[in-house]
Amino acid sequence: MKKDIVVVGGYGHVGGQICRTLAEKFPGDIYAAGRSLDRAEQFCQSTYGKVKPLELIATSINDWNCLDQTRLVIMCIDQEDTAFARKCMESGIHYVDISANGSFLKKLEQLRNESNIATGVMSVGLAPGLTNLLAQQLKNLFEQTNCINISIMLGLGDSHGKAAIEWTVDNLNSVFEVMENSKLKYVSSFTDGRTTYFGEKLGHREAYRFPFSDQQSLTKTLDVKSVVTRLCFDSRLVTTALHMLRRIGLTKLLSKKSVRPLLVKMLSSIRMGSAQYAVKVDAEGLKAGVESKLGVTLHGENESSITAQVAVAVAISLYSSKLSHGIFHVDQLFELDNDGDILYLRLKETGEQFLISKSCSISYS
Repeated sequence: MKKDIVVVGGYGHVGGQICRTLAEKFPGDIYAAGRSLDRAEQFCQSTYGKVKPLELIATSINDWNCLDQTRLVIMCIDQEDTAFARKCMESGIHYVDISANGSFLKKLEQLRNESNIATGVMSVGLAPGLTNLLAQQLKNLFEQTNCINISIMLGLGDSHGKAAIEWTVDNLNSVFEVMENSKLKYVSSFTDGRTTYFGEKLGHREAYRFPFSDQQSLTKTLDVKSVVTRLCFDSRLVTTALHMLRRIGLTKLLSKKSVRPLLVKMLSSIRMGSAQYAVKVDAEGLKAGVESKLGVTLHGENESSITAQVAVAVAISLYSSKLSHGIFHVDQLFELDNDGDILYLRLKETGEQFLISKSCSISYS
């Protein structure tokens, strides 16, 4: 039986955490894969052989033969083409993707129309991922849900991977499409601020539009007319500064090759805040025939760690359970359960629970 788990980008910031966690459950069956065999070997040495190195370029068809004994692939790097994912699904290899890139996930969605003999899960992480599942929790409490607002606060004192920082910088000046009131609309990053209450400890924060893919998928998977996702940082100063730079047009400078690396380096070195993150989801709709508002807040520390933990829970569920074949967003296969500060993924098909974290705080309002 195929038993290998290949983590593409497995020696990176999030991928490394995924490898180490899975290696505790499947020692010797986990491969940290990527373009650099040297980096993979160096990382694997630190795991004392529990994780094995693998040179793999996802865009190179010649490299795909190394997946013959693979049961599951976890993709931790950004892609533009779905050929690798298609190959996995057609070959009976389960596939998990932690990308937050809405345009790429839209391409992945199209694979559901093809002949798949495996299960693929996308929207896996904090946002998208837990944001999808929290939104689903609230939606299930309404007879009719009219709109969902998602606000994400990230800590600047956290250790973010370079890829995550580059993705954030690259989208500071972006224009992206969303569905509002069932109509397609184009909006700009770091505009249209909304004041969100993140709880007693964090208080009120102004968050701004950002192109997280959950707002694009949830209108379809939850059948909600409007979903908006916004971003802020634990430093109000940095959040306000980025909004003002966007407002006066200086974020256009990010298209210049000399400017982008400087901002990436600056954000990588900032340690002026904390390592905490928070997600607040607010929903409006009809509850018992009355117009109502409900909210749920999730707090934790180390955004990259919770992304890895969600990916691990999804991976273990695919590895151990027989699920419907095809490609799905996380909220189409799973629901979120919690017992105090302990978070679980629960499979809709079987009711099985898979641990995510023992240190997240959830409150409802």
